[in-house]
Amino acid sequence: MTELVYQKDSYLREFDAIVTASNPDEMAVVLDRTIFYPGGGGQPNDLGRLNDQNVTKVKKVGDQVWHSLDRELPPVGSKVHGLINWDRRYQLMRTHTAMHVLCGSIFRDYGALVTGGDMDPLKGRMDFEFERLQKEQVSLIEAAANREVVASREVRVKILPREDAFQIPNLIRTKINLLPAGIQEVRTVEIVGLDLQADGGTHVRNTVEVGRIHVVDYKSKGAINKRIYIEVQDA
Repeated sequence: MTELVYQKDSYLREFDAIVTASNPDEMAVVLDRTIFYPGGGGQPNDLGRLNDQNVTKVKKVGDQVWHSLDRELPPVGSKVHGLINWDRRYQLMRTHTAMHVLCGSIFRDYGALVTGGDMDPLKGRMDFEFERLQKEQVSLIEAAANREVVASREVRVKILPREDAFQIPNLIRTKINLLPAGIQEVRTVEIVGLDLQADGGTHVRNTVEVGRIHVVDYKSKGAINKRIYIEVQDA
């Protein structure tokens, strides 16, 4: 089992760990703890370094996180030092929180659920259950989201027992509940006063760190499915 250190502190840039498993065929190792986000929920996996090697891919399989390396594998039982690509990670943190701000604003104002989403550093797209979406409405959505950003709302992370988490109204904002039935603890991300969702990704501590949300495009992806594209800019 890999301890998911990033779930409790997204701002850690480096860490020490022990190699617990190895797969030479895939040039990958499991660590007893990690700050590398393995990807999921539309957020890409982290990149960085492990000792003197590049971490080229990270993925979670069951309760283990596998780190793919570019040259040779450290032996099982050895100590390693990891360093994430912080600039990329922080851009993804800003982007992920921006998308929650957008989601929270739209859910509050229109009651629309999320039907999909994806992100890269400082840009992303979200699909919502809208029948109609027009230019004037998109401008209002962008303005509302940026009001929440400058409101300096705290972002709080908690890990709750599953039965307690699901007592929270509207915890799942996606059209389909993507949480596997076997998960006994649920991580929640709250933008205080705006949004509260089950989420496993990394976020900034306060909405002001996001900067500015700019809606760059929107498209119809079906009768009740509309896509909004955003960029995250410096304030």
